[in-house]
Amino acid sequence: MQNRFSGKVVLITGAGSGLGRAAAVEVAAEGARPALVDVSERGLADTAAAVEEAAPGAEALRITADVTDEDAVRRYVDATRQAYGRIDGFFNNAGVEGRQNLTEDYGSEEFDRVVGINLRGVFLGLRYVLAVMREQGSGTVVNTASVGGIRGVGNQSGYAASKHGVVGLTRNSGIEYGPFGISVKAIAPGAIMTPMVEESLKQIDPENWQEAGREFVSANPMRRFGRPEEIGHLVAFLLSDQAGFINATTVPIDGGQSEQY
Repeated sequence: MQNRFSGKVVLITGAGSGLGRAAAVEVAAEGARPALVDVSERGLADTAAAVEEAAPGAEALRITADVTDEDAVRRYVDATRQAYGRIDGFFNNAGVEGRQNLTEDYGSEEFDRVVGINLRGVFLGLRYVLAVMREQGSGTVVNTASVGGIRGVGNQSGYAASKHGVVGLTRNSGIEYGPFGISVKAIAPGAIMTPMVEESLKQIDPENWQEAGREFVSANPMRRFGRPEEIGHLVAFLLSDQAGFINATTVPIDGGQSEQY
């Protein structure tokens, strides 16, 4: 087992399930002190239990917060600094997929909701965490974009717009903050079997969502869904010093889906 995060503080939003939980377990197992942020108290408790199992005795700060609320974002950043004194890594991950529908039927309220969580939430996290990292003179950010942020996916106006925006924020902030010793990058996951993807499949076929899943991944070059722990491995690498020269770019992890004609 590597120990790339010994003594380092890693802040994770959307930590209550899925990709956030997988990343929390991975970095904690390598010595990190994780600060876990989610809107779900139950999700945070379950993630803290998973962290304890992977890294007995690991500190895991739990903070319940809505990432669309600027005061709540300021509070989760302040709480992390108060508890640990610094923020070395930030997995800016909280997000939702939203409903699936044609653009004309998508609905402006749903668009605002999805963009509010996926894009405004990422921006607010960047705003307050990058200020801390600039003061420190070091730090690494990994934003969660999506294959839907680097190509069209259909029936997901809010999701596609928000995730394309995350890619733009990543490029912009990486260029801005590289001179301060800070790298900012993003991941672009494809279909990873998380609760969010399960809910998406249930929108397609509520009665036979597993079969809908098998059909969905049949077009993927790898013919399967990705696993959350595979994302956790990539996030841990990108947050580590080993990836310090990777900046202002987005790394796909999608089985080759985004490269298909």
